[in-house]
Amino acid sequence: MGLHGGRRGFGGGEGGRMRRGMVPDLVLTALLDGPAHGYELMDRLERFSGGSWRPSPGSIYPLLQMFQDTGLVSSSETDGRKVFDLTGEGRDRAAERRVDAFGAGFPSDPQEHSQLRTEMHQLRAAAQQVSAIASPEAVDQAVAIVKSARQALYRLLAEQ
Repeated sequence: MGLHGGRRGFGGGEGGRMRRGMVPDLVLTALLDGPAHGYELMDRLERFSGGSWRPSPGSIYPLLQMFQDTGLVSSSETDGRKVFDLTGEGRDRAAERRVDAFGAGFPSDPQEHSQLRTEMHQLRAAAQQVSAIASPEAVDQAVAIVKSARQALYRLLAEQ
């Protein structure tokens, strides 16, 4: 079973942000799926949230260090990366907190929400490509396109 136990989507945050107190439990729970380096954990959490939340390196790496300092995780070097794994105590804590983190309060994922999230991911990927390789003029055009789409979405909400 994955992190979300068959449920998708994370609640509690605004603009893709997770409530601060939940992040440590979510990171520990993500490690129940096996050892990982920080970016793998970020990817897991984003995937298990259905794309609605991706923690930043600035929140993940300090937590991993704190977990290591308190004996909840251990680390090893693998392929030049620091990989973290739960200790026995960390596994117990993660299993104990899993119900709180993933078992309650997260909405189901209606099909239309999943489709919207997929399109948003594709839009983000396209925007990142434009940002990385396009001319300044093309970037300006991309900004206008995204701004127009955002405004259209707000108009749609206003009509509801």
